[in-house]
Amino acid sequence: MASTNDLKNGLVLKLEGGQLWSVVEFQHVKPGKGPAFVRTKLKNVLSGKVVDKTFNAGVKVETATVDKRDMQFSYMDGDYFVFMDMETYDQLMIDRKVVGDAANFLIEGFEATVAQHEGEVLFVELPAAVELTVQETEPGVQGDRSTGGTKPATLETGHQINVPLFITTGEKIKVDTRTSDYLGRVNS
Repeated sequence: MASTNDLKNGLVLKLEGGQLWSVVEFQHVKPGKGPAFVRTKLKNVLSGKVVDKTFNAGVKVETATVDKRDMQFSYMDGDYFVFMDMETYDQLMIDRKVVGDAANFLIEGFEATVAQHEGEVLFVELPAAVELTVQETEPGVQGDRSTGGTKPATLETGHQINVPLFITTGEKIKVDTRTSDYLGRVNS
């Protein structure tokens, strides 16, 4: 249990019949008249749904113990991603549905944070940016600006993103894992 005064971003709360909600943002409000309250934006850990919720200041809320561990992606086994705990070398099979969009950026050897609650994997979190190689892209034609200066490119994971015209097949680029945006070339 924690008080609403102890809320912080990333804290996972257990609300409404055991559902897990992660605190995305919060704000303590002290109006000129009436009691203080805490306005929060909560994200459902499993569904990803975001809601606004208001708590009275000082109210007790149940927190969930979420175990976050850095694990290394080892290989695919059917529809399961196999991760290895870097400390214990235990292997963990995670369903593709749980991995979600992170699957677009995972290659063997990448490290990710795996969050678990009571033995159940909640989500897989990647760093904000990863470095991947462009597997295939059309050659850019100088002077062709009808597409806003971008073209589609397929990454080594099979995921397709838009890159500037000057990017060529085989180049290593930095990609934002949250938005799939091209961030820049990687100088080797």
